[in-house]
Amino acid sequence: MRKLYFFLFLLFGCFSGFTFAQNSTIDSLKLALTNSKNDIDRIQLLNTIAVEYQSSDPKLVLEYANKALQLSKKIKFKLAEGTSYLNIGNGNIILGNYPEALRNFSNAQAVFEKELESNSSENKKEIKNGLARAYGSIGIVFSEQSSYTKALQYHLKAVKIYEETNDLGRSARIYNNIGIVYKAQGEDFKALNYYIKCLKIQEKIKDETVGITTTNIGNIYLHQKNYAKAIEYYTKAKSLFEKYPNQIGLGELHNNLGLYFKQTGKTDEALGNYNQALAIFNSIGNKFGASDSYYYIGEIFLEQKKYQEALVATNKALALAKELNVMEQVKNTEQRLSEIYDKLNQPAEALAHYKMFTIAKDSVSNNESIRNSVRTEMNFEFDKKEALQKKEQEKKELIYNEQSKRHRQQIGFVILFILLIFGIVFLFYNRLQLKKTLTLQKELAEYEQKALHLQMNPHFVFNCLGSISSFIVQNGTDSAIKYLSKFSKLMRLTLEYSKESLIPVDKEIESLQNYLELEQLRFNKKFEFNITKSGELEDDMALPPLLLQPFVENAIIHGLIPKTGKGYIDIDFSIEEQSLVCKIIDNGIGFNKSKEMKENLVSVHKSMALDITRKRLEMMEAMTTKTSNVEIEERVASNGEIMGTIVILKLPIQYIK
Repeated sequence: MRKLYFFLFLLFGCFSGFTFAQNSTIDSLKLALTNSKNDIDRIQLLNTIAVEYQSSDPKLVLEYANKALQLSKKIKFKLAEGTSYLNIGNGNIILGNYPEALRNFSNAQAVFEKELESNSSENKKEIKNGLARAYGSIGIVFSEQSSYTKALQYHLKAVKIYEETNDLGRSARIYNNIGIVYKAQGEDFKALNYYIKCLKIQEKIKDETVGITTTNIGNIYLHQKNYAKAIEYYTKAKSLFEKYPNQIGLGELHNNLGLYFKQTGKTDEALGNYNQALAIFNSIGNKFGASDSYYYIGEIFLEQKKYQEALVATNKALALAKELNVMEQVKNTEQRLSEIYDKLNQPAEALAHYKMFTIAKDSVSNNESIRNSVRTEMNFEFDKKEALQKKEQEKKELIYNEQSKRHRQQIGFVILFILLIFGIVFLFYNRLQLKKTLTLQKELAEYEQKALHLQMNPHFVFNCLGSISSFIVQNGTDSAIKYLSKFSKLMRLTLEYSKESLIPVDKEIESLQNYLELEQLRFNKKFEFNITKSGELEDDMALPPLLLQPFVENAIIHGLIPKTGKGYIDIDFSIEEQSLVCKIIDNGIGFNKSKEMKENLVSVHKSMALDITRKRLEMMEAMTTKTSNVEIEERVASNGEIMGTIVILKLPIQYIK
C-alpha cells in the first residue's frame, strides 16, 4: 500500500550543509553561531543547524532556515539563499506541507539557474550541485503526490548534473529515488537495480544514509516473498540506523518489519513494531508515517475481529491522509472502513465508505504516468548513447569529407559561388515584391476594418441615446442625470480608442462593464452580470474595439427584458486552441422565441449591428490570415426547456504592437 514514503528520508542526506559542520553537534554549532560576527559565517551556521534538525524537529528546521534566508537576502548571498530555500522546503515536506515545499524548492531552482547563467567563477560546481539538489527535491515532492512522470523527469535532471560534477554521494541518493519511483509503479527489477547501484556507492564512501537504501532493498525482497533476504536486509538496516541515527528512517523500518512479521504469521510482533513506528512518527510530527502506522494497526485489529479498535485506528489514518491529500491512502482507508462497517453490520455506513473508496480509486489511476515515466527514462538513456554515437560518427564523416573535398573543391566552389549569387539575387527580388504585396494587402484590410468601426460608433451612440430618452420618460430627471454621467464616461472610453484598430482586452472589459452598468440602471436591476478573464491571457493581447457590445445589447433587449424574473449575463475571455475565445451567456428566452416576439420592433436595427460585426470578423481574417467566426446557439436543458442563449466568438490571438 505505502509505496512512496521513503522519499522523505533521502532529504537528510541530499541536502547537507557546509562541510565544516558535518560532524559537529548542534550545541557546538549554536555556540559558534553565538560567537560569530561575520554574516556569511552566520548564514552557513544557520543552514547547517537547520540540516541537523531534519532528523528530529522539522519546526526548528524552518526556524533556522528562515533566519538564514532573511540574512542571505540582506547581504545578497545567492548561493546561501538557494540553500536556505532548500532547507525550508525540506522542513515543509517532513511536516506534510507539500505545496509550500514545492514553492520553496522552485524558488531554489530559480536562484541557482540565474546564478549559473551569470556566474563564471570557481564556485560554478557548487552552484550546479545546488541546482541538482533543487531538481531532486522537486522530484521528491512529485513522487509524494504520485506524479511519477514528473518525479522521474526531475530526478534524471539531477543525476545528470551529479554525474557531470562527479558527486558520488548525491548521485547514489538520486539512484535511490529513481528506484523508489519504479517500485511505486510495480517495476521491482528496475527498482532493485537502482537500489544496488546506490548501495555500492554508499558503502564505498561510507554514506550515512546507507540504512535507507538497505531498507529499500529489504522491501523489494519482502514484496517478492523472499523472507530470508528481506529480514537479512532489515536487520542490517537496523544496525545501520543505530550507527547513523535517523528517526524517520527508523520509524519506517519498524513499519516494514511489521509487514514482514504479519506476512510470516507473527501478529503480536507485527503490532509491536507498528506501535514503535507510530510512537517515533508522533514524536517528530511526521503525519505521513503516522498515517501508515495507524492503517497497519487497524489491519491487525480487523484480522483479530477487534472491530471497534480497527475503526478507531483506520479513521485516524483516513484523517491524516485527507489532511495530507494523499489519495492512495484515502482510497485504501475508505475501503478498509467499508469492510469494518460491514463486519459491524452497519450497511449504510459501509455503503457510504465504499462510494468514497470508488471515487478515490478513480483519482489515483496512473497508467499514463507509468507509460510516461518509462518513456522519460528510456529517452534519457537513449539520448546519452545517441550523443556518444553521434560524436564518433561525426569524426568518421569529417575524415571522409576532407578526403573527398580535395578532389572536387575547385569545381564545387565555382559552381556553388555562381548558384549562391544567383540565389541571393532571386531571393532578394522575390522577397521585396512579396513584401510590397503583403504591405498593400494589410493596409487595405486595416482601412476596411477602420471603416467598419466608424460605422459601429454612430450605431452604438444611437442605441445609447435611445436608451437615455426612454430612461428620462420612465424614471425622471435625477435618475436620468445619473445615467447621463455613466454614458459620458462610456463615450470618453469609446472616443479614447475609436482611432485604434485594436485595443487591449482589459479596455474592452472596461467598456463592457460601463455599458452593462448603464443598462442595469435603465432596466432597474432587471439582470445581473459577471465578466471573467482567464489567467492565460497576456496583458498585451488585443481585439477590435466595440466587437462584443452588439451581442451583449442583443442579449439584454431580446433575451432578458422579455423574461419573467431575474436575468443574468456571463461574459468570459479565455484561450482555446491558439484562439481568443469570447463567450456571452444569458438565461433569457432564447433567440427563436425572441425573434417571434420582437420581429416588428428592432429586428432591422439589430441586424445592422450584427452584419457590421460579421464584416469586421471577415476583415480580421483577411488581416491575420487566421480564422475568425461567431456561433449563436440556444441553451437547451435535458428536458427540452430553453435556458437562454450562448454566443461564442473565436478570434485570432493579436497583440498591441
